[in-house]
Amino acid sequence: MGSVSLLFIRLIFLSACLWTFASASASPLALSEGWQYRWGDSPVTDNGVPAWVLEDAATEEWRAISFPSNPPNRQGREQVWFRITLPDGDWRAPVLYIYSVDLIVQVFLDGERIYQYGTFDETGAGRFEGWPWHAIALPEGFAGKTLYFRVFSNYTDIGLWGEVSIMDRPDLVLYILDNSLEALVIAGFSALIGLLAIIFAVLQTEKKSFGSIALFAFASAVMLVAESQASQLLWNQPLVWDYLAAGSYYLLPVAMALLLEQWLADHRPWIINLIWKLHLLYATVALGLSAGSAIDLSSTFPPFDALFLVSLATSTVVVMQRFRTLVTEQRVVLLSCGIFCVLLVVDMAVAHGVLPWGRVPVSWGTLAFSVSVVLISLFHFSRHQEALHTLNLSLEQQVTERTRKAEALVRRERARVRLLTFENEKNRVLNDIIAGLQDCLSLSQALNYLARVMADLCSPLKGALYQRIEDGRAYERLAHWGYAGEAPAFPLILATAGGVPEATPLPSRYHNLPDDEAPDSSPWREGAVCFHIDVHSASEGVQTLGLLMVEVPENFSSRSADYGAARLFHALNQGLERIGITLSSITLHEELQKYSYEDALTGLKNRRYFNQLLEHESAVAERSKVSLALLVVDIDHFKRFNDNHGHEAGDSALKAVSRVLQQQFRDSDVVCRFGGEEFVVIMPGAKLAGAREKAENLCRMMRATPIQHQGRNLGIITLSVGVAAWPECARDPDDLLGLADRALYRAKEGGRDRIEGCSTDLPASMG
Repeated sequence: MGSVSLLFIRLIFLSACLWTFASASASPLALSEGWQYRWGDSPVTDNGVPAWVLEDAATEEWRAISFPSNPPNRQGREQVWFRITLPDGDWRAPVLYIYSVDLIVQVFLDGERIYQYGTFDETGAGRFEGWPWHAIALPEGFAGKTLYFRVFSNYTDIGLWGEVSIMDRPDLVLYILDNSLEALVIAGFSALIGLLAIIFAVLQTEKKSFGSIALFAFASAVMLVAESQASQLLWNQPLVWDYLAAGSYYLLPVAMALLLEQWLADHRPWIINLIWKLHLLYATVALGLSAGSAIDLSSTFPPFDALFLVSLATSTVVVMQRFRTLVTEQRVVLLSCGIFCVLLVVDMAVAHGVLPWGRVPVSWGTLAFSVSVVLISLFHFSRHQEALHTLNLSLEQQVTERTRKAEALVRRERARVRLLTFENEKNRVLNDIIAGLQDCLSLSQALNYLARVMADLCSPLKGALYQRIEDGRAYERLAHWGYAGEAPAFPLILATAGGVPEATPLPSRYHNLPDDEAPDSSPWREGAVCFHIDVHSASEGVQTLGLLMVEVPENFSSRSADYGAARLFHALNQGLERIGITLSSITLHEELQKYSYEDALTGLKNRRYFNQLLEHESAVAERSKVSLALLVVDIDHFKRFNDNHGHEAGDSALKAVSRVLQQQFRDSDVVCRFGGEEFVVIMPGAKLAGAREKAENLCRMMRATPIQHQGRNLGIITLSVGVAAWPECARDPDDLLGLADRALYRAKEGGRDRIEGCSTDLPASMG
């Protein structure tokens, strides 16, 4: 982007400097008549001057031609001469402007060479050196003299190409700028689109689509800059610009095919995949051979054009069959690409002489593509802005509602603080409890902590804390306080059964009790109040984790007591809500760890957990010099089992193998599902012989365990096991996985349903 901007600045400055001189010059004069040609190459005189420029101008060998390009009856000839008599005119600094030459040229006037592009050898041949435009300075008094052109070309075309005219040099520069400015501006716009597409490819999920759009945008931008005539003003290296133009031109069908392959992925477009790979291969080979001087770059264009036409026709057929399945944005992008391709085909036809010469606005195709991408982006931006506006309104309403609730809570808190200084101490205790809970790593640890500190929160009331067991059907007492001996049952709330309070039916949750409510009217006088400790679980939603039972004093009175039982109950209710929120955080954290490290189907630890644990156990084994064994287990012919019985039966088989694995190994061993039908077992402290014995027991048990699915006996499955141990098999514990994996492959190759151990002879290189 920086080079394009610098190019614009230089070209604009140059245009300003030359505008004054150009305004007073004569108009350009196109040389469209009076041309003659002659096949072959001229002999050279002793002075090194071609004889044909010195002979009589009326020689019959010269034939008239309408334009000095591709004379008839070429028949494989690679040398041709052209000549024309220069007209008179009023010019200040006259130059002969030629759009292009195929391929190299020498120009003679008055028997002297006044211009040369390319290198001619002794046979009059030479290599391709690019397709620049030519500005041949004409000396004074050139009017009425014959100008000779010596041309060599082993390309499909031979001779001058495009425009040939006489003009003043300032006019030529402005002419070049005028013809190139549109392409340069569009190239800069396209490059900006490519840069934005790369950013979206990094940030969004559709990386391949945005990457393909970026490749197309950058390729078309580079092609426009390289093929613009202004590039020669920036850096006069025509062959370098032609390499850039060829590379970007050859990559355009690659980008388009990649985009189509991504959008038509559901239909498996193998032919589109073949197209982009074929074009990428061609671009690599063609540019590589030409850069290595094996072939001329010019000879790579005709085969590519033919390949491009075939690919374009094939892609068009595929797209038309699937066009209705594409979304609107994809259709718009494809239509803009279609416009670009049509202009490329027209430009190709002009280049090969199928159509008469003329400037084809290929940049318009790039502009159509860039504008379509911008319009789609603006459309999505407007939709996102509307969604954000709606979301902001919703958030503002939620914030207002929550603020209102928070303000009401603050007002109640302030009123309670003003009425009861006792609650300050309770808040401090509650904060300490919350802080202690936040330090707990598991839910069981948090409940044990609550059992120790809940008496401080409920003091001076007597009570007990219960934990839910058996999926919420019963509760187990964790702690009790305030009683000289065993805590009594709470007859108004729970009926005891075997010493464990039943949770059904549960009483209603205690709500706020007004301070002025008559205590004698309390329905739970001389009973107990039940508080639910609720937690939020990602898998089960809101559930009651525990119950707090506090005994209502017989002399219950919010007016006579120093602190008021009703106010204390209110504080307990709010405190337990905060405790529930903290316990919810711990619950969610435990579930997150479970989902992160546990395989959902089998309940075993997953590969991520295995990788971390193996690294840890390897370090412990090497540091403590304690042996470490590893088993890699694979279900034999599992794909055949799935094909015969279905994937649901395959899941049942995986679960059965998981249960057998868990039954056969110690608590200190860790069984993980490695992926697919593979399992791994880490055995800290185990040696190779012990691990192999465990593997044999495993295989024996698996042969004796039929697979059951939906009441049907599907027979048995067998296992192949690879065993490795450190330090018996490896110098480094980190090598165990590779050794066990190779042992597993030997077990498979040996016929399956067997165990293979690693070799205990360590290679010398492992020392």
